[in-house]
Amino acid sequence: MEGTMKFLISILLFFSFLIVPLIQSQDTGWVLEADEIDPSNYYGITVANGMVGIVSSAEPLRVSETVLNGVYDFYGRGRASNILRGFNFAGMNLDVDGRRINSGNISGMHQRLNMRHAYFETTFEHEGKAEVTYRVRSLRHLPFTSLIEMEVTALQDITIRPASVIQAPDHLRDVRNYYAVIDRPHVQIPLLTSVAESPTGRHIIAVSNSFIFEENEKPPYIHEDWDHNMHLLHLTRELTAGETYRFTVVSSAVSTAHFSDPHSEAERLSVYAMLEGRDRLLARHDAEWDRLWESDIIIEGNDRDQLDIRTALYHLYSFVREGSRLSLSPMGLSGLGYNGHVFWDTEIWMYPPLLMLQPELARSIVDYRTDRLEPARMKAFSHGYRGAMFPWESNDTGEESTPYWALTGPFQHHITAVVGIAAWNYFQVTGDIDWLEQDGFPLLQEVAEFWLSRVEENDNGNFDIINVVAADEHAENVDNNAFTNGTVINVLRFTIRAAEVLGIEPDPMWSHVAHRIPILEFEDGTIREHATYEGEMIKQADVNLLTYPLGLVTDPDQMRKNLDYYQQRVDPEGPAMTHSVYSVISSRLGNASEAYELFLKGYRPNLLPPFNVIAEVAGGTNPYFATGAGGMLQAVLAGFGGLQITDDGITQLDTPLPQGWQSITITGVGLDGVTFENRR
Repeated sequence: MEGTMKFLISILLFFSFLIVPLIQSQDTGWVLEADEIDPSNYYGITVANGMVGIVSSAEPLRVSETVLNGVYDFYGRGRASNILRGFNFAGMNLDVDGRRINSGNISGMHQRLNMRHAYFETTFEHEGKAEVTYRVRSLRHLPFTSLIEMEVTALQDITIRPASVIQAPDHLRDVRNYYAVIDRPHVQIPLLTSVAESPTGRHIIAVSNSFIFEENEKPPYIHEDWDHNMHLLHLTRELTAGETYRFTVVSSAVSTAHFSDPHSEAERLSVYAMLEGRDRLLARHDAEWDRLWESDIIIEGNDRDQLDIRTALYHLYSFVREGSRLSLSPMGLSGLGYNGHVFWDTEIWMYPPLLMLQPELARSIVDYRTDRLEPARMKAFSHGYRGAMFPWESNDTGEESTPYWALTGPFQHHITAVVGIAAWNYFQVTGDIDWLEQDGFPLLQEVAEFWLSRVEENDNGNFDIINVVAADEHAENVDNNAFTNGTVINVLRFTIRAAEVLGIEPDPMWSHVAHRIPILEFEDGTIREHATYEGEMIKQADVNLLTYPLGLVTDPDQMRKNLDYYQQRVDPEGPAMTHSVYSVISSRLGNASEAYELFLKGYRPNLLPPFNVIAEVAGGTNPYFATGAGGMLQAVLAGFGGLQITDDGITQLDTPLPQGWQSITITGVGLDGVTFENRR
């Protein structure tokens, strides 16, 4: 069986390399590049700042998606809310000698993502007349503002007409387009603005664009309002051969989820950015990313792994924003996958790497839950329980947002324990007593109270948890699911510890119940996934999560037994993160070769061209699967790096490195920015 598995893994990895086109600059580990752009097989890469996400396109001077975090309405998926696709504000038109540039009249198109300073760049040549560079940034220091740069170098004498374009998707209603110029003696500020209502009218969203020119140029602008879906602002310029013309567009997008008057605020923010100037905007953006990259993972000995790891880390950093009090969905800000809802994916898969490396980013994820404690109380009340019961799919309101036909919404209850565990983990890493007293412990109390009302005492004096959907979602409406029960044991114990830290007398029932929740086993000692489990295929890791991240199964023989049993039963078409957990466990068992194979198996077969976008499953076509990136990073941090979150903060285990890795250095860990190293 082991030989067969290794052969299959090698085949999967071989084909994964075939589908990924040329990726260069692996020696630096900072740049993803693509020379072969196939529009029929193209999956965009994202630039984002935790609030605004912009996804690249195979078409020149276009982006495929813009996403504004925290804005939801009901459209597209019937009765379930969806994160709102906003105005497409980052697209440009460029006419050269009266001919509009498009994919059919360019050559040498090259695209690159610079992760060091978070910008996406496209370059190409147009009919021997012009070389064009187009760059997009979602500014890190300005949460609602983006920056789009264009450079045109004339290869012969030409006349160009560049245009900034705002286009509304069809689901927005009552679209209103505006154009104004603020004229001052020292500066002229054009504002191209669009305002619309969300599909049900729940929100108003607005976007406003303005130009920044070198040397405060004041060219004549022409505004064209084509219809209710698109308008643009263009100018005309004659260039001589060899001349390069540069300009910048700043764009600010906001909604009533953020401001009471989004129309005015979008324009004010763009005016602010325009008067800050391009150089200052870029310097502050770069400085913020320099600060983020003080927390990094550096691999010595394998350039491809370095690039993959940093790509995953770049996306998690891009999708979360310090101080936003917003969480992130399985697809982050790369699109509308899973409606932009927040699941257990956040706390179990994406949150731990962020907590280790960027506690302030992780704080927003915890704040998102504490801010929505009241809706969780109402959900518990509506289901006949006490305390707080968190939704399986959460949106801006914190109410249950799972489609009514999905059983995960009513029954996937482990989310409530997972939220409590994440809260305790935050205290373990930060030691923030004030936060624990004001926010953390009240949440833990409500979670513990829910579970005291949720368990059912049986004839043996133990406490069963009946009728849940397991972490393995193939297992619906089962009893005593291993992962669910394990999370409840942990969260009750953590609530006791939190009370003790604060000098509060713990409820004796927390300990009483925690010691009497069963973890079922087969006759040979292998842990049984649930009461009626008989060895059928599982969708994803469940029992093995008791070892990592829960830390409830630590005996090496038991760890090995569970790992061998469930590896053979996991669905090959299951989600990416399962094998990352297996990899961590294998690392902690001291098997570097197996751990590395599982690490690769967890994401390499899922990569999509041309930028190695991670799909949820092998052969999938979804946007960037941030959950999988989080799992992969845990295989690196907690497996090969040996890091673990404990009551003593972040500590390091002795784990082996994969063959070919000379060292792993993890910088900027925790609040104190500690460096951990594991060297061969």
